[in-house]
Amino acid sequence: MAGDSAVRLLPWTGPEGKPCYVLTDGNGGCVSRIADQIECVQLGMGAELLGHAEALLDEPRADSSELRFLSSRLVEALRDALRVAESRGARLPRRDAVPPSEA
Repeated sequence: MAGDSAVRLLPWTGPEGKPCYVLTDGNGGCVSRIADQIECVQLGMGAELLGHAEALLDEPRADSSELRFLSSRLVEALRDALRVAESRGARLPRRDAVPPSEA
């Protein structure tokens, strides 16, 4: 297992806001499955928030407190999406690790 193990960035942070990781063998252990589910929820919530943002920005009577709240939620959603992208990108096979016959 030691040769096939990889570190996966999880879609949540620790108590001090530091990144959390799990050592995985790529076989989808319990923590990895939970992380996959949370990533799915985070991305879904981001997509839903985007719809709300578009509607609120089209509303001429939206006040500054509504826009400030929206901005805060959009920052959270973007942070989550970037963490998911970083985690998934790190798990992609490296281009130089793929044999030329399979490229």
